[in-house]
Amino acid sequence: MNLIEPKKLQVPSKDSLKAKDPLDYDEVEKMQASMLYNAMDDTLVKARAFAKVMCKAFNESSPLDMESRNEILRELLGKFSPGCYIEPPFYCDYGSNIHLDDYVYMNHGCVLLDINEIIIGKGSFLAPGVHLYTAGHPVDPIKRRSQEFGKPIKIGRDCWIGGNVVILPGITIGDGVTIGAASVVTKDIESFCVAVGNPARVIKKLDQIDLHDE
Repeated sequence: MNLIEPKKLQVPSKDSLKAKDPLDYDEVEKMQASMLYNAMDDTLVKARAFAKVMCKAFNESSPLDMESRNEILRELLGKFSPGCYIEPPFYCDYGSNIHLDDYVYMNHGCVLLDINEIIIGKGSFLAPGVHLYTAGHPVDPIKRRSQEFGKPIKIGRDCWIGGNVVILPGITIGDGVTIGAASVVTKDIESFCVAVGNPARVIKKLDQIDLHDE
C-alpha cells in the first residue's frame, strides 16, 4: 500500500515571489501568484493530505478539551489568533493560507478552500455552512483537466457572514459588513453595509464608526 506522506504547506513570501522570474516558479509559487498551476503536484498533494489529517483530528476532538483543539488549529492554520473559536466540523484545503485575527468565530460546517490567501478580520462571525472559495477553474474544458487557479479573499473586521453564504475567488469585504443568509458574493462589498441575494447586492448602508476604539 502506497500511503501519502502528509506535509504542511510552506507558503512562499510575497517578497520571494517578486524577486523571482515567474517563468521559474514551481507549482506552489504559481498557486500563490494566482497563476494557472497543477494541483496534482507532489508537494501540494502532500500538503492537502496534511490538512485532511489535521481537520479529521480537530473534527473528532473532545469538546471538553479546548486546549488540544486550539493546538491543532494553531498547527494547521497560517494564523490562529487569541480568542478565535471554530465549531467542528471544519474543512480546508491547506490551512497555511488561512489567517484569522483576534476573536474570529466560525459556526459548524464552514469550508475554506484556501489555495490562496484568506484573511478574516478581528471579531468577524461566520454562521453555519459558510463557504469561502479562493479556488477557480478555467472555462476551457481542456485546460480544466489539469490546471486551476486561485485568488485571495479578504473579510474585514466586525463582519457577520450569514448561514450558507458563498464567497467567490478574489472578493474583498470591508469592515462592519453583514451578508444575509444564503447569499452568493460575486463582487467586492464596501464597508458598513448590509448585502443580500444571489448575486449579493447592497440593500442598506450603515453609519460609519471607528471600530478600532471598540
